[in-house]
Parts: sequence; C-alpha cells; structure tokens
Amino acid sequence: MNSRTCLYAAHEKLGAKMVDFSGWDMPLHYGSQIQEHHCVRRDCGMFDVSHMTVVDIDGSDVRAYLRHLLANDVAKISAPGQGIYSAMLNHRGGVIDDLIVYALPSGFRLVVNCATSEKDIAWMNDCAQGFQVLVQQREDLAMIAVQGPQAISRVNSVVGQALGAKISALKPFTSLYASSYQASDNWQYARTGYTGEEGLEIILPGSEAEVFWWQLHTAGVQPAGLAARDTLRLEAGLNLYGHEMDENILPLQANMAWTIDWRDSERDFIGRPALLAASDAGQQEKLVGLLLTQRGVLRDGQHVYFAGCDQPGVITSGSFSPTLGYSIALARVPVEAGEWGEVAMRKKRETVRLVAPGFVRHGQPVIAPCIV
Repeated sequence: MNSRTCLYAAHEKLGAKMVDFSGWDMPLHYGSQIQEHHCVRRDCGMFDVSHMTVVDIDGSDVRAYLRHLLANDVAKISAPGQGIYSAMLNHRGGVIDDLIVYALPSGFRLVVNCATSEKDIAWMNDCAQGFQVLVQQREDLAMIAVQGPQAISRVNSVVGQALGAKISALKPFTSLYASSYQASDNWQYARTGYTGEEGLEIILPGSEAEVFWWQLHTAGVQPAGLAARDTLRLEAGLNLYGHEMDENILPLQANMAWTIDWRDSERDFIGRPALLAASDAGQQEKLVGLLLTQRGVLRDGQHVYFAGCDQPGVITSGSFSPTLGYSIALARVPVEAGEWGEVAMRKKRETVRLVAPGFVRHGQPVIAPCIV
C-alpha cells in the first residue's frame, strides 16, 4: 500500500485524480492540468509537497559534516533561515540527490526528494561516521508550496499583517522561523519554489496542514497537481532527479557547476577529486533547451541528431509548454552540437532549435540562444 500525505482527504474532497508517485498517492490534477498551470503563471496555486523528506541535522560537528557531505559550502550560510541549493555526490562525482539546506536556530535542515529519501538517509548516516552529529527524519512535518505572482499576498491574507510583513521582506533562499498565527512554533516560511514564479514553500506540523490548506483555498489559492508542477518546472528549465541527473551524471553535465563551491581548496567534500578530474579532461556533453515550434510533442528518451556529430543527444525531459503553446525539452547533447538539430518522431525527423535551458520566468518567455 502506498504512503499518503496528511492532505490526502483534502485531495479527495477536491476531486483530485490520484496516482502512484514513487510509492505515494499524490494528486495528478484536480480536473485540468492546463488550467492549473495557467493559474500558477497568472495568479497563484498551491501544491502538496509533503511527500518530500525533511531531515534535521545537529551536533557539535554539524557544520564540518555538511561541508564534507555537500558540494556546495554551508560556510556561505551565516544566519538561521538562510539556505543554499546543493548536490550530494558519491565518490565518483555522480549526483545522489539535489536538495536545499537551511540553517536552523540550532543545526541545519535538508529537504530531499521522496524517490531517493531512503538511500539519501542511509548515505547521510554512513557519511556521519566520525562526526558528532544526529540525523533525524522529520516525519511529523508537512510541506505546502504556494506559487505564482499573487502567492505571497494570498498567504499574508491568511497569516495576518504582522507575520505577513516579515514574509514579504524575505529574499530568495531565505526563510522565517516563527510562531504561526495558529500559535505553533514549528513553522518555516521559505522563499523558494520549483516553478519559476514568486512564492513560498511552507514547512509546518502535519497535524496543522489541512486547516491551513483550506484557509488558503478560501483565500483564493487554487490547488495544483503533479502534472502542472512538471510543466511549470520544465518551462523554468529546472532539473528533475532521475531525468537530468542521477548517480551516473556529474553536476558538470547537468548545468549544476554553479552549485559546486571550490573556494576553500582545503575543503575535502565527497566527489571533489572526481569533479576535478572531469574538469581537467574537458566537457564532453552539455544540457540544453530544445524548441519544437511545429506540431508534435518532444518526449523523454528521444534522440537528437546533429550534423557533424557521431553520437546523438538524448531528451531528458520533454512536454508541451502551456505558456508558449508549443513543445519544449531539456536534452543532453554533445558539446560540439550547434544551434539546430533533428529529433526522430512520427517516422521522420523534425527540426529543433537549441536554446539556453529556461524558457519562462515570471510568466514571460525568456528564450535565449544556446552558447555553442
């Protein structure tokens, strides 16, 4: 039997189509994926992301431990509430998972993917040997993402003026730990998201999540499911674990070089030697965006062919873009690939244009030529 989030009853009441997602019963949509997508781009929507795994880590060696565990450097974080995006690598430099790490008033909080949570926690515990740290999975917490141009104002209408003013002052990748308007002291409002829009990800006690969900709904925040979440993140050019990256893909192959902090040459983070060797050898592949403006839909696994390249590229994520009105994709291609390629579909090859990953931001097209 699949796991269910604390919002399962709310999804059923709202008429969601439920599907199996990595062992969880999750809402695919509430009637119309396209409508939910446009709602997030033009107004705001909310997603149940309580299937994500929250892990709190504390102890006298917690900072040294995370500086060893993660490719990005938690030394960048100087105050509670600040966060960074990072990869957790294996010794070959492959991506075990991508995650966000926040500084808590005491210790740190990691939010990792549900599909990888079991192996993630096993890896964290294994790497904790020799460090004085406690790794704690927070199964008591839920997580709701409110995304879109009206997201913060709608949340503020629920939580009240005093707390809302503090939320409005948050900068990207910062968060607020505060006693909530419901008197709980275990709420976190994080200025993060997975859609390319304004918004918040709110981590809160599971016992209080459904009440908050319905209050947001009353305030005009529409529910959105996994299908809209995927087209939104694809339009934003954001990676999905198991597609753009996995344990055999280095961050250098997934447009994640910016998440590697090399500044401290003495910091021996896991995977560093492998990344240095790969960097010295030179990049062989790049992750690009694809546009198919004629009829057809780009799909994961399709090959992309280029003149003068012996090996084809492969689409890692592809779908129809509701905002743009045609098909887009992310693809891993040979580094020498030019601006145009061909994708085999419907027994023929269709021409695609290579662009920089990231097609829509804040509801507007941001398509830029790919640097070749």
